[in-house]
Amino acid sequence: MEKRPIEPPDGGYGWVIVTSAFFIMGLTAAVLKNFGLFFLDIQRHYSVYTSTTSWVTSTTIAVFHLGVKMLQRKHRLCSSSAPLASTLSMHLSQRSVIVIGGLLSASGMIIASLGLSLPWLYVSMGVLQGLGMSLAWIPSNSMVSHYFKRWRPIAYAVASSGECVFAMIFSPFFQWLIESYTWQGAVLIIGGLQLNLCVCGALMRPLQADPVTQNCCQDSKDQNGTTKKVTFKWSLIQRPELLLYIVFAILAAAGFFIPPLFLVPYTNSLGMEQYWAASVLSVLALADLLGRLACGWLANLRLVRNLQLLTMVVTAGGVVLLLLPVAQDYWAILVFSSMYGFLFGCVVAIHVTSIVDVVGLEGFDSALGLFMLLRSSGGFVGPPAAGWLVDWTDDFSAGFYLSGFCLVLSGFFVVFVDRLLEKKKLSVKQTDSCSDTTGYQIIKVDRTDD
Repeated sequence: MEKRPIEPPDGGYGWVIVTSAFFIMGLTAAVLKNFGLFFLDIQRHYSVYTSTTSWVTSTTIAVFHLGVKMLQRKHRLCSSSAPLASTLSMHLSQRSVIVIGGLLSASGMIIASLGLSLPWLYVSMGVLQGLGMSLAWIPSNSMVSHYFKRWRPIAYAVASSGECVFAMIFSPFFQWLIESYTWQGAVLIIGGLQLNLCVCGALMRPLQADPVTQNCCQDSKDQNGTTKKVTFKWSLIQRPELLLYIVFAILAAAGFFIPPLFLVPYTNSLGMEQYWAASVLSVLALADLLGRLACGWLANLRLVRNLQLLTMVVTAGGVVLLLLPVAQDYWAILVFSSMYGFLFGCVVAIHVTSIVDVVGLEGFDSALGLFMLLRSSGGFVGPPAAGWLVDWTDDFSAGFYLSGFCLVLSGFFVVFVDRLLEKKKLSVKQTDSCSDTTGYQIIKVDRTDD
């Protein structure tokens, strides 16, 4: 029987999927981006170093990536993308997994609000929160990518903008919660808000495959009647272009998570009030939103290749971070933060969809799992390394220097990926051209003989 993939509808119920993903990203990634507001309060509460406090966020980031998996969608997604959650993919729908993610995230924040000890904070705010975020975040991204083809960059940009919209609202709101109820009360309320992830999960409806496609995803049997399951494509790791793209991801992750964590402590170290520091995160989130929408629209025009565009924006973002420490007043910090936020949004808008350019849509699920899984090392090491530099130099500027260097370096690896892919395309074209020419010559000789 012929095997053909499901054609993305590019609309219809897909916009409900986008709306649900919008809220999921807001209740997960936006919360993570505002952890910096709790940084100094947690540090004072437990009387620990900057690097020690940084491990709370880095643990969340690492578990988020390690828990990432591209869940098995009924009649459609048959591959799992991370070992940690592959068992769930064989037994539960995406709706169920998103609901579980919401419950884990809320439980982690509720336990963290008890303020038991620093190890308990690593477990609750780090492990439970990170795992819950991954189980909710990744399936929503997957469904957006599979519901859209032509409008995929715009659809993903709109869905991911939920992170920015909620981050703008959460920055002053979280600061008000901290001042009104202490950091522990604020964390408890945030945990209650994250229960809404369960509602978003209920709206996620997988694409209905036709019988032909269902047969492609269902268990197949060989001639001896042995059941085979279509599983994760580990062979993708052998592709040099994907390996280089993952190196880019590791370096970028090491740099990306440092600025949101240290911007508030940095502005406070300059003598600014808490609400002014929180407003910097709100402006950064607004610029992030504009960057995502602008870059999503620009990528959809296809004026340049996605990887070329990615190289430009990630390198420019690194340069901005290297220059940010020259800002010593509120308005200067606001300008640099806005520039970084815009460029960060540009990167987010295209760095996931660019995986399709690297491995094709058929390998997207597995490649995204590898991408998220392996870049966890960057997110895990980046914030503590920056915290160690801050403790050593007694200056938060050191964290921004490290972040900027990582982003600039990551841009070079995107260039290598783009070069490799272009060489492969050129090689394929030359091969096809030679085949066509050979065929034409054979026909001509036959006619001469006649």
